[in-house]
Amino acid sequence: MSEEKKDIKLKASVYWCQHTKVNDMSGKFQVNLCNLSDAAVEALEDMGISVQVGEEKKADMGRYITCKSPNPLRVFDAENHEITEAVGNGSKGTALVSSYSWTYKNKKGISPSLKKLVITDLIEFEGAAGISADDEDVL
Repeated sequence: MSEEKKDIKLKASVYWCQHTKVNDMSGKFQVNLCNLSDAAVEALEDMGISVQVGEEKKADMGRYITCKSPNPLRVFDAENHEITEAVGNGSKGTALVSSYSWTYKNKKGISPSLKKLVITDLIEFEGAAGISADDEDVL
């Protein structure tokens, strides 16, 4: 008998959103859904998903999950238009998350699956803008 997978909708701060570009370390498209509420953490843990806690360098991320996919992640704005530009850390959004079971080399687990992400407060990605090699104050 298979257990029915339930989708949950949660509010989150969005960090390290690589929805159109593969992450160099994981080899997948991914996004961190951060600063999760107590209710969201409880619902995720009820699904068997481990919730991480941001420490030291990641303290501003609070409690979070990382959703990864071999396929590009589809991210939308509040008017349901697809966002193709980079999404900056700290953007706010609502995510629809499910779970999937996996087995790999004698290990098994349950991971989050991002079904949809709607950005409600977009912070534009700044990157390394404003840096040029010919600045006079380069050390």
